[in-house]
Amino acid sequence: MAFNIARYNRQMLLKLVVISSAMFAFGYALIPMYRVLCEVTGINVVTSKNNYGTRAVHAVDKNTQVDESRLITIEFDSNTQGPFRFRSVKNSMQVHPGEMVQVVYEVVNTQGRAISAQAIPSYAPKQSTQHFTKLECFCFEEQTLKPNESREMPVVFVIDPALPKDIKNITLSYTFFEVGAGQKVITGEHNSKPSKI
Repeated sequence: MAFNIARYNRQMLLKLVVISSAMFAFGYALIPMYRVLCEVTGINVVTSKNNYGTRAVHAVDKNTQVDESRLITIEFDSNTQGPFRFRSVKNSMQVHPGEMVQVVYEVVNTQGRAISAQAIPSYAPKQSTQHFTKLECFCFEEQTLKPNESREMPVVFVIDPALPKDIKNITLSYTFFEVGAGQKVITGEHNSKPSKI
């Protein structure tokens, strides 16, 4: 029996057409199958325009980690060591543990020269330190203020819900000081002298 190349080619073409059609149909059917799978599992409902997606978007508006049964009073204290004015816009505020909060500090360079400064935070009572998380803070890096510049600097923070129940007030205090003011460079000849403690 002789091998019929024309018949073999027709069969191969028919198989390729069937396979290509099946692949196209499967690819086309993936879109509705993906939507059904997403609705059933709750995956990617944010981009969906149906009612389920809308409800899911509004459901995440509320932070479920906020302890609304407690209120903590945060007091803001500011100290300066240098030629500037520095203060918090608010003296205090009440926050729920777990709630993300922002407060703004204002600083004014009162000199006609540029000043580099750094803020160092402290907390009272001391055991609140590990429960006070700053997400954004001007204290993370040195600030350079232009001559007579005034600036508003935000602090974004969260009080950990694990804060002990007996702590109802926390004081966040910043000391804002000029960096490099009046410091002398130590040379090798000064290193040989004994230092006084």
